[in-house]
Amino acid sequence: MRDSLRGHLAMLTFSALVGGSFSLGAMVANDIAPAALNAVRFAIAALVIGSAAMATTGIPRSALRAPWRYLVLGAIFVTYFVLMFEGLKTAAPVSASAVFTLTPLMAAGFGWLLLRQVLTARMALALAIGGAGALWVIFRADWAAFRAFHIGQGEIVYFWGCVAHAIYTPMVRKLNRGEPAIVFTFGMLLAGFLVLVVYGWSDLRATDWAGLRPLVWVAIFYLAIFASAATFTLMQYAALRLPSAKVLAYTYLAPTWVIVWEIALGHEVPSGLTLVGVAATVVALLLLLRDEPAHAMPARTTKTV
Repeated sequence: MRDSLRGHLAMLTFSALVGGSFSLGAMVANDIAPAALNAVRFAIAALVIGSAAMATTGIPRSALRAPWRYLVLGAIFVTYFVLMFEGLKTAAPVSASAVFTLTPLMAAGFGWLLLRQVLTARMALALAIGGAGALWVIFRADWAAFRAFHIGQGEIVYFWGCVAHAIYTPMVRKLNRGEPAIVFTFGMLLAGFLVLVVYGWSDLRATDWAGLRPLVWVAIFYLAIFASAATFTLMQYAALRLPSAKVLAYTYLAPTWVIVWEIALGHEVPSGLTLVGVAATVVALLLLLRDEPAHAMPARTTKTV
């Protein structure tokens, strides 16, 4: 099997695991405070990634320089995850995943502001099509709602989380000083856990951990192991075999995978008109997967939910 095909299979698995985080997250979002859920999730993910780092590259002394970098990145990523679960309290999983597909478009803007990265014309077209498809899903194919710009509160909350995610993407490249990716991610997860403990201490103390229903623990471990540690590993594997733009493209499969998860879990499926917007995100994926000219500069990618 060719390396590039292995990379695509890794990202296909990555997108499926990310899709599950929306469906499972929506099922438990009202059972536990977002800060408490993500504090445990970050702790487990940091333990897994830290163990993997010690078993592979080790923790070089150089990685300990300027620890404020991990604090900045951890705070940004914590903002994304906390707002994601705040939004999932009211937003439908498919609609929230459509908001997530706006992240590459915003990341391209922040990439230009922070790194002066320039998109190719085809990538810009793909991002525009994907963004339009996302808006179609977010407004639930309701033209009157679109003209009135009536968006659900959950989608608005999660949108600001996606802004944080979009800032995080170029900030990783700006703040990394040559540390191995797995070590850099471990530092971010550890710093994010500390931020969550400080920010969510009252939520952590108020949570009845023994009284949580089993599904909440299933969601926590899924998010920590599969939607964090595993997706990081898959993305790093693919990034060594595919151009960054192709890795980024798989973000657009999130709504499609969420629909698959919703069907598997026996939940309501979106209407046919809404699926038109999902189809547009798949078109954006196909455009981004086409080979770019050798001189093109793709956007840098990093780990997602």
